[in-house]
Amino acid sequence: MRIEEVASTTKAQRVATHTHIKGLGLQEDGTAVPMSAGFVGQEQAREACGVVVDMIRQKKMAGRALLLTGAPGTGKTALALGIAQELGTKVRIAGLRIKENKEVYEGEVTELTPEYTEGQGGSYGKVVSHVIIGLKTVKGAKQLKLDPTIYDSLQKEKVSPGDVIYIEASSGAVKRVGRCDAYATEFDLEAEEYVPLPKVCARMHKPRQCVAELVPGVLFVDEVHMLDIECFTYLNRALESALAPIVIFATNRGLCSIRGTDMVSPHGLPVDLLDRLVIIRTLPYTPQEMVQILALRAQVESIGIDEESLAFLGEVGDRTSLRHGVQLLTPSMMLARTNGRDEISRGDLDEVDSLFHDAKFSARLLAEQADKYIS
Repeated sequence: MRIEEVASTTKAQRVATHTHIKGLGLQEDGTAVPMSAGFVGQEQAREACGVVVDMIRQKKMAGRALLLTGAPGTGKTALALGIAQELGTKVRIAGLRIKENKEVYEGEVTELTPEYTEGQGGSYGKVVSHVIIGLKTVKGAKQLKLDPTIYDSLQKEKVSPGDVIYIEASSGAVKRVGRCDAYATEFDLEAEEYVPLPKVCARMHKPRQCVAELVPGVLFVDEVHMLDIECFTYLNRALESALAPIVIFATNRGLCSIRGTDMVSPHGLPVDLLDRLVIIRTLPYTPQEMVQILALRAQVESIGIDEESLAFLGEVGDRTSLRHGVQLLTPSMMLARTNGRDEISRGDLDEVDSLFHDAKFSARLLAEQADKYIS
């Protein structure tokens, strides 16, 4: 009798950067537990976020927005996700839906007549000055006068009377949809696609433009300093709307220029928008807190690591950055498994630390060897 083991079809859950965040880790009275719900430290910022959650639940956040500021890798995105976890599924994440409206003419071609004129600049012969095209639909017909450049597109698409086409008014793009199904009874030696006659000759929309539609809910904008002045103007107006979402911004910048302008402003945001924000600051992690976070990430990613290696990795994170320390966990685990071990050792971390450089090291190297790089 042969017995084979059947592999499980259960999908492994993808471990993301903030998979371990389950909330803000607050007690009933609003005070933060030092290590709870995936958070380590940042007690003051978490308690402030707890107040914001209460304001949102009581619908007292209208016309306001939240700005999370702090150095890179201090938990700003984690706080935003903690707020979302506390609010639950009843408050959905908002977004900006971009719509593109076009003016499109569509119909069966009944007439295609190029109009010619004498060539200019001493050239011989005639050139196309414009094209007269007739479009037929169920509800009527329309005659259009087209630019000569569109005539080239018509020729490339091999458009002839009886074809169903559409033309974008803004760009002049031409698309041959197929042959009108009224000609389906004709003998056709080629495989032709027959399409029904359009109902209207022109689907009249607004001229082509990008329109941002704000979906109510919670809108989180990370790296908000990357937005330009037009985006800030739109968001400033959106906060005054009756359907204004709960807006959470995050940035790691200090004084910098507002994109699209020459103005320098705190966090790269216009002053009038800053006046509408409540600001929460995150603080750098201590070496002890870094070790606790690294231990938490190792547990989430099912990585074995001893105390000595964990302490050394905390030193690496303190010297470089917490993010760099977290990023060294997975390659160190792969190296340990290559060597036949299920737990990271100090030697694995030493080797991986020598293989992968952090941003500070790279910047220092570029400054020291600037003549060897193309600038």
